[in-house]
Amino acid sequence: MHDRPTSVFALSMKPSAFAPLAMSLTALLMVLGSVATFGVVHGADEGAVAHIWQLLMAGQVPALAYFVIRWLPRVPRQTLYVLGLQISAALAALAPVYFLGL
Repeated sequence: MHDRPTSVFALSMKPSAFAPLAMSLTALLMVLGSVATFGVVHGADEGAVAHIWQLLMAGQVPALAYFVIRWLPRVPRQTLYVLGLQISAALAALAPVYFLGL
Protein backbone atom coordinates (compact mmCIF):
# COMPACT_ATOMS: atom_id res chain seq x y z
CA MET A 1 0.00 0.00 0.00
CA HIS A 2 2.74 2.43 -0.83
CA ASP A 3 0.55 4.27 -3.36
CA ARG A 4 -1.72 5.57 -0.61
CA PRO A 5 -2.77 9.19 -1.32
CA THR A 6 -2.81 11.42 1.72
CA SER A 7 -4.91 14.32 0.44
CA VAL A 8 -8.21 14.72 -1.32
CA PHE A 9 -6.42 16.40 -4.23
CA ALA A 10 -3.97 13.51 -4.61
CA LEU A 11 -6.84 11.02 -4.57
CA SER A 12 -8.88 13.06 -7.04
CA MET A 13 -6.00 12.88 -9.53
CA LYS A 14 -6.22 9.07 -9.67
CA PRO A 15 -7.76 7.95 -12.99
CA SER A 16 -10.61 6.12 -11.26
CA ALA A 17 -11.56 9.36 -9.52
CA PHE A 18 -10.88 11.77 -12.35
CA ALA A 19 -12.58 9.85 -15.17
CA PRO A 20 -16.15 9.98 -13.78
CA LEU A 21 -15.71 13.65 -12.95
CA ALA A 22 -14.50 14.41 -16.47
CA MET A 23 -17.33 12.37 -17.96
CA SER A 24 -19.96 14.32 -15.98
CA LEU A 25 -18.46 17.65 -16.93
CA THR A 26 -18.27 16.61 -20.58
CA ALA A 27 -21.93 15.55 -20.49
CA LEU A 28 -22.90 18.88 -18.90
CA LEU A 29 -20.96 20.88 -21.48
CA MET A 30 -22.51 18.89 -24.32
CA VAL A 31 -26.05 19.60 -23.10
CA LEU A 32 -25.35 23.27 -22.47
CA GLY A 33 -23.64 23.60 -25.85
CA SER A 34 -26.53 21.92 -27.62
CA VAL A 35 -29.09 24.13 -25.88
CA ALA A 36 -27.04 27.25 -26.63
CA THR A 37 -26.66 26.27 -30.29
CA PHE A 38 -30.05 24.79 -31.14
CA GLY A 39 -32.28 25.79 -28.23
CA VAL A 40 -34.52 23.37 -26.38
CA VAL A 41 -35.67 20.91 -29.04
CA HIS A 42 -38.28 18.25 -28.36
CA GLY A 43 -38.30 15.85 -31.26
CA ALA A 44 -39.16 12.23 -31.92
CA ASP A 45 -35.48 11.37 -32.38
CA GLU A 46 -33.26 12.20 -29.42
CA GLY A 47 -30.20 12.84 -31.56
CA ALA A 48 -26.50 12.15 -31.18
CA VAL A 49 -25.97 14.52 -28.25
CA ALA A 50 -28.60 12.72 -26.18
CA HIS A 51 -27.11 9.31 -26.95
CA ILE A 52 -23.57 10.41 -26.14
CA TRP A 53 -24.85 12.02 -22.92
CA GLN A 54 -26.49 8.72 -21.95
CA LEU A 55 -23.28 6.79 -22.66
CA LEU A 56 -21.19 9.23 -20.63
CA MET A 57 -23.54 9.08 -17.66
CA ALA A 58 -23.94 5.29 -17.73
CA GLY A 59 -20.23 4.75 -18.33
CA GLN A 60 -19.44 6.39 -15.02
CA VAL A 61 -21.07 3.65 -12.97
CA PRO A 62 -18.32 1.02 -13.37
CA ALA A 63 -15.62 3.63 -12.79
CA LEU A 64 -17.36 4.88 -9.65
CA ALA A 65 -17.79 1.34 -8.37
CA TYR A 66 -14.10 0.59 -8.94
CA PHE A 67 -13.10 3.83 -7.24
CA VAL A 68 -15.19 3.09 -4.15
CA ILE A 69 -14.08 -0.55 -3.90
CA ARG A 70 -10.41 0.38 -4.33
CA TRP A 71 -10.12 3.46 -2.12
CA LEU A 72 -12.86 3.40 0.53
CA PRO A 73 -11.16 0.77 2.70
CA ARG A 74 -7.78 2.56 2.45
CA VAL A 75 -8.65 6.24 2.89
CA PRO A 76 -12.35 6.50 3.76
CA ARG A 77 -12.60 10.22 4.54
CA GLN A 78 -10.81 11.34 1.37
CA THR A 79 -12.78 8.83 -0.69
CA LEU A 80 -16.09 10.19 0.58
CA TYR A 81 -15.04 13.76 -0.24
CA VAL A 82 -14.11 12.80 -3.80
CA LEU A 83 -17.26 10.70 -4.14
CA GLY A 84 -19.30 13.73 -3.06
CA LEU A 85 -17.59 15.79 -5.75
CA GLN A 86 -18.31 13.11 -8.35
CA ILE A 87 -21.98 12.91 -7.32
CA SER A 88 -22.26 16.70 -7.44
CA ALA A 89 -20.86 16.74 -10.97
CA ALA A 90 -23.30 14.01 -12.05
CA LEU A 91 -26.22 15.94 -10.57
CA ALA A 92 -25.03 19.07 -12.38
CA ALA A 93 -25.09 17.11 -15.65
CA LEU A 94 -28.57 15.78 -14.86
CA ALA A 95 -30.05 19.17 -13.87
CA PRO A 96 -30.44 20.76 -17.32
CA VAL A 97 -31.93 17.56 -18.73
CA TYR A 98 -34.46 17.40 -15.89
CA PHE A 99 -35.37 21.07 -15.68
CA LEU A 100 -35.55 21.65 -19.44
CA GLY A 101 -37.38 18.38 -20.05
CA LEU A 102 -34.88 17.14 -22.61
